[in-house]
Amino acid sequence: MELLYFIVFGLFAYALGSIPTAIWVGKAWYNMDVREHGSLNAGATNTFRVLGKKPGIIVLVVDIFKGFLAVSLVKWFVEYKSWDHTFDEVIQVQVVCAVLAILGHIFPLFARFKGGKGVATSLGIIIGIEPLSALICIALFLFVFLISNYVSLGAIVVSFVFPVVVYWVTDNSSDVLLIFSLVLSVAVIASHRKNIARLIKGEENKMNLFKK
Repeated sequence: MELLYFIVFGLFAYALGSIPTAIWVGKAWYNMDVREHGSLNAGATNTFRVLGKKPGIIVLVVDIFKGFLAVSLVKWFVEYKSWDHTFDEVIQVQVVCAVLAILGHIFPLFARFKGGKGVATSLGIIIGIEPLSALICIALFLFVFLISNYVSLGAIVVSFVFPVVVYWVTDNSSDVLLIFSLVLSVAVIASHRKNIARLIKGEENKMNLFKK
């Protein structure tokens, strides 16, 4: 695929990732910047904690969709153009878009480069690239979260398991995809290093979705 398409899709993916959903929802409906409250993070979890369930669900859905759209547009465009391509060629462009979408969420162009951790956006990316792996990871996350009430613990556990799931589901058919899964896993775990420290100390905040 031509370099031009890498650049165009990549820039679009970064712009998508840069949409600061939590910040815009907080300011538009509550005149509040979620980065100044709770965990000081512009993500879905902090939105749930600071603003409540409804805005939290909106932010979660939009952030997931950002990641999904960033990588899915590549596949849709290739199919629309009816180009001859290999699986790895499409995956390569999708991985570039995935990385830029996550960077956009963490360092959003539209919010002075101070955003969230990119977990929801990463989930959308996984759904777009490898939906079966995404389904397994979602099920595992929900299991860990529902028995512990720790969102961060669910994300950390899934991050450890994700490369194994990708290897198993894809039967190692794509080295590019496997390397991406390893890099994404390390990145998500690294972004949760403070949460890991709080979990070890027993100081991490819990979140109960069923509590009124």
